[in-house]
Amino acid sequence: MTDAETTVGELSEGQVLRGILDRLPASTAPVGPGDDAAVLAVPDGRVVATTDTLVHGPDFRLAWSSAADLGYKAAAVNLADVAAMGARPIALLVALAMPDDTPISFVRGLADGLAQACAELAPGCAVEGGDLTVSDTLTIAVTALGSLDGRDPVRRSGARVGDAVHLIGDLGVAGRGLEVLFTRFVDADGVPIPVGPEGRAALDAEDVAALDRQLRPRPPIADALRAADAGATAMMDVSDGLALDAERLADASGVTIDFDAEALGDDLARSLGGGEDHGFLVTFPAGTSGPGRRVGSVEPRGEAAVTVDGRAWTGRSGWDPYRDWDAGRG
Repeated sequence: MTDAETTVGELSEGQVLRGILDRLPASTAPVGPGDDAAVLAVPDGRVVATTDTLVHGPDFRLAWSSAADLGYKAAAVNLADVAAMGARPIALLVALAMPDDTPISFVRGLADGLAQACAELAPGCAVEGGDLTVSDTLTIAVTALGSLDGRDPVRRSGARVGDAVHLIGDLGVAGRGLEVLFTRFVDADGVPIPVGPEGRAALDAEDVAALDRQLRPRPPIADALRAADAGATAMMDVSDGLALDAERLADASGVTIDFDAEALGDDLARSLGGGEDHGFLVTFPAGTSGPGRRVGSVEPRGEAAVTVDGRAWTGRSGWDPYRDWDAGRG
């Protein structure tokens, strides 16, 4: 029986785990995978920790994402949250809950994606442990740990009136990719269908790039750390849409974030409402030369948390799984 035919239900937990560990780079931690817990070296004694869960249905569709795509995305979204605090990602802990008919080849592909994301986005970060279990719904839960390396954490609550608002990374690209999936790769009943080589070939270059960014977000981790070193007063990962995440930062800081419409581009709805680009929304003291492009300013708190050219933004704010999930799978 080939790997493509063998399922996790036909193997022991140890065999499945070995199929993952064999795909990952060797650990450099004092104690890595294989014991009851990992032991990590943290230079300044402080650890930044975050967790994020991807669930088949609200967070991804197997018809659209390969195993490697899912591994890459699961790592990327967590690496971004660590970097948004001004911390260097140092380790991931990955818990997988899988149906017992999941092919072992899928598990190995997912491990490949995790390893590739760490290597490309946060060199030196590695998968240092995790857990395996069985579930009817494929679920990937990742905990990411980071080191501040002597920096103070950059929190959402530090924005001050007069600060400049910068955006590091893309805006609306992943949102466009999601639109491509839901308009081009569903059947007449709205059920997701595989993209495939022919489907990609039918797309223009801009839509292909958007699709790739949706399936494999590439948060600019190094730029987020540069922002922290440059004196960022507040920062957060833009994951659920620029308007929604800006509202969260504004509420935490007790200010209003005013965006410059011209800086955001022609499609305001997509720029402000599209999610999953995993760039960084950053505020800097006036006159600071920080990474990213200036897209607005921090103003005294008014009636609206987010404004565009001084007027309250009333359009779509971003992704909320409790509001927006259509209960579809695929």
